[in-house]
Amino acid sequence: MPPRVHLSEKVPIEVEQALRADFELVPEAAGADGVVTMLTVTVDDAYLDAVGPQLRVVANYAVGVNNIDLEAARRRGLVVSNTPDVLTGATAEIALTLMLSLLRRVTEGDRFVRRKDPWKFSLEFMLGERLEGKRVLIVGAGRIGRETARLAEAFGAETVLAGRADDIDALLPQADIVSLHVPLTPETHHLLDARRLALMRPTAVVVNTARGPVVDEAALAAALADGTIAGAGLDVYEREPEVTEALLGMENVVLAPHLGSATRDTRIAMGMLCVTALRAVLLESTTPPNAVVYPSAP
Repeated sequence: MPPRVHLSEKVPIEVEQALRADFELVPEAAGADGVVTMLTVTVDDAYLDAVGPQLRVVANYAVGVNNIDLEAARRRGLVVSNTPDVLTGATAEIALTLMLSLLRRVTEGDRFVRRKDPWKFSLEFMLGERLEGKRVLIVGAGRIGRETARLAEAFGAETVLAGRADDIDALLPQADIVSLHVPLTPETHHLLDARRLALMRPTAVVVNTARGPVVDEAALAAALADGTIAGAGLDVYEREPEVTEALLGMENVVLAPHLGSATRDTRIAMGMLCVTALRAVLLESTTPPNAVVYPSAP
């Protein structure tokens, strides 16, 4: 019998077909040899106990693994994999999209037109700013952060990369845009809080395409309301999909529904990395190259 694999959610048909070629797809996680988990699934002791001791691999359909208790997986000798590299460009593009939407007031203008508010062309109407010449602080110097820096520089921005969270206090007062690209860990939870928001320029904006809890959302809403900072572009939320109510009515906020990796090619490529990890562990008894946890060194 082929190994049993459970999908926590529907995947692109191309990925499903690749999985069906080698595995039996089962509707329940209990009894599965491998699971493909989305970031909406919390993989902890309770989850792993429910799946059972036959489980060998957790293939996470994301680059971040904050939804997985990695220590619980280690104790059970499991392989945990993620989907690095293939979503770098797509996520960086969303970060740039949020920056440009904020600076050029595109989504604000879209709402204005849809309301059918009266307007006519004027040299002083809805003026924004260019990305060129802005100083962009990239918090998190990983693949996505570096690619975001490259794209921003192509627009003429100056970029500064902060590889460690404790580097940013001295850099925040100098930044026009703060773009967050760190994984969610205990150290980065509420990395951008009321204290750090107060360090920023009143003309500066925040962009978050990392994980929602990296930003204290209530503190962000307060900082936007009282003019501590000028704007925010969010693709992720602290209690996703819930959004802090105060943010919804703010014209200086751009909100996207977690679209960072949301291109078909990217999502298929992510899925194929999950397939590769499942094949390596369940069919070849090897450690996949995208493993973040494994029983022993490859």
